[in-house]
Amino acid sequence: MEEESLHWADQMAREVNERAEKDPILQNVVKKNGYIVYDEKTPSGKIHIGSGRGWIIHDAVAKSLRNLNLKGRFILSSDDIDPFDKMNKELPKSFEKYLGMPFRDIPSPVKGYKSFAEHYFMQCVEKFEEFGIDAEIESTGKRYDDGDFNTTIKIALDNADRINAIYERLYGKAPDKLPFNPVCEKCGRIGTTQAYEWDSDKEVLKYRCKKDLVKWAEGCGHEGELSPYDGNGKFPWKIEWAAKWPTVGAVCELAGKDHFTQGGARTMAVAVSDEIFDYPPPYPSTRKSTGKGYEFFTVGGRKMSTSKGEGMGFAEATEYVPAPILRYLLVATRPNAVIDFDPVNRNDLILLYERFDKSERVYFGKEEITNEHDIQKHKRIYELAHVGKLPKSMPPQISLGFAAVLIQSTLTVEKAIQRLKEMDYIPDKLSKEDVVYINERLHFAEKWVREYAPEQYKFQLQEKVSAEVKKSLDEKQKEALKALIKTLGAKKWDEKELHNEFYSLSEKTGLDPKEFFRAAYLVLIGKERGPKLANFILTLGKEKAIKVLEQI
Repeated sequence: MEEESLHWADQMAREVNERAEKDPILQNVVKKNGYIVYDEKTPSGKIHIGSGRGWIIHDAVAKSLRNLNLKGRFILSSDDIDPFDKMNKELPKSFEKYLGMPFRDIPSPVKGYKSFAEHYFMQCVEKFEEFGIDAEIESTGKRYDDGDFNTTIKIALDNADRINAIYERLYGKAPDKLPFNPVCEKCGRIGTTQAYEWDSDKEVLKYRCKKDLVKWAEGCGHEGELSPYDGNGKFPWKIEWAAKWPTVGAVCELAGKDHFTQGGARTMAVAVSDEIFDYPPPYPSTRKSTGKGYEFFTVGGRKMSTSKGEGMGFAEATEYVPAPILRYLLVATRPNAVIDFDPVNRNDLILLYERFDKSERVYFGKEEITNEHDIQKHKRIYELAHVGKLPKSMPPQISLGFAAVLIQSTLTVEKAIQRLKEMDYIPDKLSKEDVVYINERLHFAEKWVREYAPEQYKFQLQEKVSAEVKKSLDEKQKEALKALIKTLGAKKWDEKELHNEFYSLSEKTGLDPKEFFRAAYLVLIGKERGPKLANFILTLGKEKAIKVLEQI
């Protein structure tokens, strides 16, 4: 594959590999752990689709690393020991008493999950198979419990002055506490504690649980001392990010571009990773450069928020877009490009299906493209986007627009499949895989039309033409539609021939083609516009169309 035709995930994988080969520390890391592509998420509420973009980016990079015969691993961690700092819209007022506590220590708002953290995190992870995401799932809290962070905790506390100097350099002010947040032994809160003294020899930390440390939670006033190790607390976020990289052995971790702004969390984490832990920050950062994060995923121009519980959640996204199609969108779009996608109020979903189908045709050599670069681009996108084992031959393609027409014309999936066979659109004998593929698309088209499709894609065949419609037609329109009845009965038509015949009929009757189509739609579906007329009539069955047209 030519260098310029490489997919972005392949380009990232190669850069990650090249860095690891050149850096002695990373050489040892990848030899021991493999190439860890890392991501993390605080389960503070409904996790939005923007986070899903990061997961699929990381999954694609790990897959590309494996394609290079390297041990690419995508690890996703739940930051379940983070403090509950904001009520989201889904929660009852009774949950206010848990503010300041780690998410893993708060009960689940719904039955079936062990904790608040597990509920919001696992409802997304449970969808990973549908999206083809191959991730190792872990808990940041368990990492603390198991002592994985003990080494970096001691390094950070021993070097608290140096960390404060980095804060001073970047922000002009250092926090008035040590870089560790203990869990209060009395009230269980972690968001209200302030560590103020560290005994490096005894490895004991003194802290206060302050009533007024933060606005969103009230501490109990307890003062105590404890070992900071083995799950007794956690780093502040910016320090924790840096500590995770050597602890886990991460060589690649992207995040949203808001984290990568100058002076943002990534800037601090990169400095701490380099200067305190002496670990090369993972791609796309270096010891001296923050790099760039991925762009936002907006829905109808609106950025989503996890903590507020707003917007399209990752787990619910498949209600609007099938997981393989959404994965295709995320794999086909470069991370530095904004995605603004609205599957309900715009034509976006129809166009996305068309893009997916085109890549599939190119992959199987069913659509000719003269540009070799574009051929390789479509093929690689299809490979990285495909969920499950790649098929040996191209599945039967039914565009979403056609599927919507078909399902509204035949009313059931079973009848739609039978109609496809009658139209010679699919063979009489289908493989099990093809049956599943067709069923999935037809079932989704049925749901889409019923619940979300824009009005122009919805219609209902008129069994009886209203007097109002008949009255609205002029003589030329009636003459053209009567001629259409004879035309339909004359022979077996294909879509292109029939479409051209509409223009011939219009010309013969001296009618503007626009007025011909308007008349046909009014009679057949009671609307001035509708699906492609030739395709619609053939899908409906010309006998049904004739039966309605004869009423004028």
